[in-house]
Amino acid sequence: MLKIVYPICCGIDVHKKFVIATIATTNDKNVTSYQTRRFNTFKNDLIALNNWLVENKCKDVCMESTGKYWIPVFNVLEDFCTITLANPRYVKNIPGKKTDKRDSIWLADLHKHALVKGSFIPSKPIRELRDLIRYKSKLTNVSSSEKNRVQNSLTVSNIMLANVVSDTFGKSASSIIKHMIENPDIIDFDYSSMLHKSLKKKSDEIEQAVAGKFSKEQAAKLSVCYEHYNSVEKCIEILEATILELSLPFKEQIDIIATLPGIKQASATAILSEIGTDMSVFTSDKHLCSWAGLTPQSNESAGKKKSVRISRAGVYIKPLLVQCANAAVKDKSCTVFKNRYEAIKKRRGHKRAIIATARMILTCIYHMLSKNEPFNPLLYDDNAKSKKRNQQDSLSIEQAIAFLQANGYTVNISDLVAITN
Repeated sequence: MLKIVYPICCGIDVHKKFVIATIATTNDKNVTSYQTRRFNTFKNDLIALNNWLVENKCKDVCMESTGKYWIPVFNVLEDFCTITLANPRYVKNIPGKKTDKRDSIWLADLHKHALVKGSFIPSKPIRELRDLIRYKSKLTNVSSSEKNRVQNSLTVSNIMLANVVSDTFGKSASSIIKHMIENPDIIDFDYSSMLHKSLKKKSDEIEQAVAGKFSKEQAAKLSVCYEHYNSVEKCIEILEATILELSLPFKEQIDIIATLPGIKQASATAILSEIGTDMSVFTSDKHLCSWAGLTPQSNESAGKKKSVRISRAGVYIKPLLVQCANAAVKDKSCTVFKNRYEAIKKRRGHKRAIIATARMILTCIYHMLSKNEPFNPLLYDDNAKSKKRNQQDSLSIEQAIAFLQANGYTVNISDLVAITN
């Protein structure tokens, strides 16, 4: 019989408009009784759910992470209850005769035996910071998309500014494009007055690059793209100011992460928003890397290993760590990660080597935050390691004899004693 870990617990089946909650109470004879109630997802109803749990002395709650619908329930209950947020993949009910009530009872039954592994939920300040940084990432993608659309319009209009200037959104290029949009009928125009000092010497090339002409449709599209791009950039600036303010309480941890090669303040803040500051919630550095989707999967059946590719977990932190890994292997001031990357790349290729480097970076972050210490490259210096190993691993005479005999050598102990004397 399975051990009852939580004599009084609750399973909540979460939906958009309502939740079904079942309190499972187990007595001394291991007999469980159930109480089931339905609550709407309005705040007052969720407060009534909280009061109902308090009346029944139920502090242990389990629910599925259904989209974003679990968050309002979590916000109301987190101050009173210990909430286990379950991945729906691991708590699926048995097919057949499936109802909302039975789902809540199933969750309560699993949780009373502590069979549900909870998802990582950081503290509220970290969650707020994470939400803003993820939104900023989305807006950055939108901004990049608008840049690409502008470049496409320039190309189809035979305007090859990108072949001459390094940034078509720079001050000089933007002024030229804006003038061309506002004056589509003017073809021969001297743009030298709009050029920055460094571009003056390229005035002849720029004159040839802007020999094209915008059609009415492309001019309208470009106007919309520029307006959208500028508005998105303003939104990103506002978010960055808010993110900076929210990250001030975690400045010490952010500075520690930023001591790693390839990681700057913005990346360090984004990493912290994903993993939090308390590393004790992860059992080990391997657990953290697995949570971030940077370790091979275990998939074996009948003695045959199937796909061992990395999982799809860590959809936000994994791309970020891969970017940091690409920067770290190019850092000339610290070659620790470059050496690791090169060693694996020879055997497994670039992609696997970068993933391994990202995993190494996250492992470093785990120990740095656990010990509250900055990055120390000497810990990864192979020469220092081998020197230390040679100093520590000196063998006694008995150990040396055993080692030689184990490798097939015949040792004459009398001769050895004579040599040592």
